[in-house]
Amino acid sequence: MSEKMHFTIISNDSTDGDGGYGVGSIDLNNVTPVIIDCENEHVYIDVEALHGRSKIEKKVRFAPDLAHASDDYYRYWIVWVATQIGQNGPYYAGCTASEVRVSKEERRIKLGYKSLPEQVNYLDKALKRKFILDHIDSNSKKLLYQFLSDFNEAYWEHSPEELKQQLTITEGV
Repeated sequence: MSEKMHFTIISNDSTDGDGGYGVGSIDLNNVTPVIIDCENEHVYIDVEALHGRSKIEKKVRFAPDLAHASDDYYRYWIVWVATQIGQNGPYYAGCTASEVRVSKEERRIKLGYKSLPEQVNYLDKALKRKFILDHIDSNSKKLLYQFLSDFNEAYWEHSPEELKQQLTITEGV
C-alpha cells in the first residue's frame, strides 16, 4: 500500500514577472529531504522535513545543544537533495546533510538535538548546487550512495563527479 515517493523537479518559478509578491522567496520545488536512519540503516524520502514535521521530528523537543539528546540516542541525517533538469535529463544538482539526534529515553515528548540554523544553511547550500557530505559517517555515506544510485539510474549517471566522489568509501581508511 505504500506509494513510492519521487524527487521533485523544478516547476514554474513564482518569482518571474512584475517583481511583486514572492520576489526573494525560496522555491523549494526542486529540493527533496531524504532521511538516513543510522540505527536501522534505512533511507527514505520524507517531504514533511521541509517544514520540520518529519516522522523523526514529531513529538521531540529540540535544542541546539548535543547534550540535550542524552548519551543514548538515535542518530539521523536529514539530507537535502536538489534536483535539476539538464541537457541529458534530470540529475542530483546539490546535496548536503545535517545531523539530528533523538533520545532513546521513553517519554511522551522526547528530547533531541538539531541545529535549525545549520539545517537552513545546508538547505540553502543544496539549492545553490553545493555538495557537502564530508562530515557524515562512512556507513551513512554508503547508505546514501545506494539510495541515490538505485533510486533512478539516470539521475545518478547525469550527476556531477563531485557528488560521486564525496560518497565514495575507500576501504581501510
